[in-house]
Amino acid sequence: MPAWSKDDLRFMREALDLAERGRGSTKPNPVVGAVLVKNGKVLSHGFHRRAGLPHAEIEALAKLDMRAPGATLYVTLEPCCHHGRTGPCTEAILRSHVQRVVVGCCDENPLVSGRGIAALRRAGLRVDAGCLKEECQRQNRAFFTWIRGKRPWVTMKVATTLDGCIGDRLEKRRRGAMRWITGTPARAAAHLLRADHDAVLVGVGTVCADNPRMTVRLPPPASASTPKPLRVVLDSHLRTPPAAAILRASPGCPALIVAATPAKADRGMEIRRRRLKAAGAEVVLVAADRQGHVALRALLRLLAGRDVQSLLVEGGSRIHGAFVSAGLVDSVAVFLAPRLVGSGVPIVEGRGLDWRKPAVLGPFSLCGLGTDILLTADVVNRGQRRRR
Repeated sequence: MPAWSKDDLRFMREALDLAERGRGSTKPNPVVGAVLVKNGKVLSHGFHRRAGLPHAEIEALAKLDMRAPGATLYVTLEPCCHHGRTGPCTEAILRSHVQRVVVGCCDENPLVSGRGIAALRRAGLRVDAGCLKEECQRQNRAFFTWIRGKRPWVTMKVATTLDGCIGDRLEKRRRGAMRWITGTPARAAAHLLRADHDAVLVGVGTVCADNPRMTVRLPPPASASTPKPLRVVLDSHLRTPPAAAILRASPGCPALIVAATPAKADRGMEIRRRRLKAAGAEVVLVAADRQGHVALRALLRLLAGRDVQSLLVEGGSRIHGAFVSAGLVDSVAVFLAPRLVGSGVPIVEGRGLDWRKPAVLGPFSLCGLGTDILLTADVVNRGQRRRR
């Protein structure tokens, strides 16, 4: 591993910041930033703006008429070496007479996966890889999970009291009579979290209890350019009411209701499917598990096929439990409210994991949001399922 200079680190951080400008618009491609430097001075920079447009390296080189003799190219992700929507970046880099390339991390796309770096080195170019590697990998972790595992990165989002309750089990609530756990700043942060994901998922129990819209609601001017994540309801037996708010909350962006394929013909379920479709929903049947519920891995494959690279699971407790038990949670975002209620709906319900071998979270971060706290962390060990 090269000894990175202060300039190497500074310019790679600049490339990381540039890459973020493409966040939300490059799908299914990753976000990438590039900086061209000579004698400590930035000559040009670029980032990948949208699938089909020039990659970050090409955008930076184009500002110099595709020639940068003696320059160093800093790029957050390994340059591609294959023909896709655009030509290979490696060929353009070699023609530019760049002297050195500093790469943040390798591209886990099987079409690249080290081949880009190897091609540049074979041509005699100096390539130093791994500058701010962890930061660069984290920036595209959802893309890597999608391209490698054929599923989206899954974040479990929870709003809870300090004693672990996400709702009142005893209260006979009318549908839609929601009781907020966290304050306004935390709820605003939750909408930003939704905007950062390609899809948001709840179970039918949450739909029936809270009647949520599941849209991203931010104040102007941010609202004008707010992404519209796919809204997904996990509803094995199609119990979603046709009048549910989620079906009419976002015209032109229908909610996706995912049900389990019944073991035998079910006329009642077919009638419910038609009613939901008439109400504006898209209804898809996927494979069922042994209990007749939607098989989660089949669900994630379905979403991955729709270019969903990141999924925010918002519950309820049985949905949380199913994802945790299946080892399909990659990170958590827990909004903690300074309240004690003594009893209620727990964060997670279900068969769960072996208490001796639970899922383990990695380094966590804390952020104060008014009187509430947001705790975020990645899952570094998925634990072990209980033996049957």
